[in-house]
Amino acid sequence: MSTLPTADVDGGLFAGGVFAAVDIGASSGRVILGRISAGTAEMETVHRFPNGVLEIDGGLRWDFNALFAEVLTGLAAAGKAAGERGQTVTSIGIDTWAVDYGLVAAAGNLTAQPYSYRDERSRAAVARVHEKLEPARLYATNGLQFLQFNTIYQLATEPGLDGLQALLMPDLIAFLLTGVRRTEATNASTTGLLDATTGEWAAEFFTALGLPEDLFPPLIQPGETVGTLLPGMAERTGLPVATKVVAVGSHDTASAVAAVPARRENFAYISSGTWSLVGLELKHPVLTEASRAANFTNEGGVDGTTRYLRNVGGLWLLSECQRTWAAEGFRPELTDLLAGAAALPPGGPQINPDDPAFIAPGNMPDRIRAAVGAAGAVLRDGPVAIVRCILDSLAAGYARTIADAERLAGVPADVVHIVGGGSQNKLLCRLTAQATGKPVIAGPVEATALGNVLVQARAAGAVTGGLGALRELVRASHRLDRFEAALV
Repeated sequence: MSTLPTADVDGGLFAGGVFAAVDIGASSGRVILGRISAGTAEMETVHRFPNGVLEIDGGLRWDFNALFAEVLTGLAAAGKAAGERGQTVTSIGIDTWAVDYGLVAAAGNLTAQPYSYRDERSRAAVARVHEKLEPARLYATNGLQFLQFNTIYQLATEPGLDGLQALLMPDLIAFLLTGVRRTEATNASTTGLLDATTGEWAAEFFTALGLPEDLFPPLIQPGETVGTLLPGMAERTGLPVATKVVAVGSHDTASAVAAVPARRENFAYISSGTWSLVGLELKHPVLTEASRAANFTNEGGVDGTTRYLRNVGGLWLLSECQRTWAAEGFRPELTDLLAGAAALPPGGPQINPDDPAFIAPGNMPDRIRAAVGAAGAVLRDGPVAIVRCILDSLAAGYARTIADAERLAGVPADVVHIVGGGSQNKLLCRLTAQATGKPVIAGPVEATALGNVLVQARAAGAVTGGLGALRELVRASHRLDRFEAALV
């Protein structure tokens, strides 16, 4: 491992602007204040909060009311932190996980707490959707990886949608802040209802499935302004009414990829967190039958790019193990678990981290042991062996996915960038370099929030240029670690 150089951040007033990034994942959220000045970006976390699914009304749902209250608390903290330095928040950007939505009535009220993609309700709807739209036809238009919880399948379970609108999670938050209903394009591309080539809604899909043509609000692109704060929201956050809410890459992976510190075009990325999103950045979608058979997705990125990727299991496996162990009274430090896992010899058993058996919450250690046993392998006793099995399995999954992406897109990758929480896991980074045979550059950790801030900053004129310019600023501002495949 080597450390790449990083530039210092100017300590004076930030003429470039101050931007609040609301960045919410499936297990936690944060509000981060980004300050742009002198070719660098300074990030300050002003509020963190937990997130997770609950059993509500007979299903796994998000406690959206509590989530939104935390967003307001975070925005108030952002305004306070900016004010302490004589600054004002220029704008707000919101990114979250994909596919989930809230149903909003004409009066603007949320009809129920939004379902989580981890709920099993959409499984039975898959066959009904495929009766009307064959998988090959779906893929030729939307280019979307098949996942049973994609929005198109979730919507097929809804008993009645007339008079309602579906707002994806970041759009729902933006609506409550501004009163304006829009659908940000990168997140819309995960619904299964967007044409991957035209970037517009696939009207024939709505007709075939009997969905109202106005089910989603109009599309908006990253960098466009959604609106300004409603008076009530300004009062609750302490921010001026004139504070803008700007559309960013509101699918968190779109923001994360925008902040990948790549120097050249030919790179692979892994946005590593609860899930791992593994793939390439392309100029055009790959809609071939071979791509569909390999279950790759074509999702929208910032500046009209295509995120050609596949979902691979992620650190959810590890966090669920930790949760189970904690419930049993065993609370080892993660650093100790990783050190123990690193000391184990290579060649241990692996699982398929993408197996649907690992999607729902529950006793993850037992499920991993069962999967290893079903494959005819033997897993050592103890948590350390389970941790090593998880990380070996993820690294192998990353390597397979990158190799498949290169083959299907006809684009080689010279380097692998790991961003997000997994970039801090040095063992995972080393194993990935070994499995892929490519150098791995790890960081930044807060890539999603950073991409969110940079798109806002460009919209405000604090940053100019395309993705290359944004990524140059990332390289100048953040420590990056390099892992050479030959040295692991």
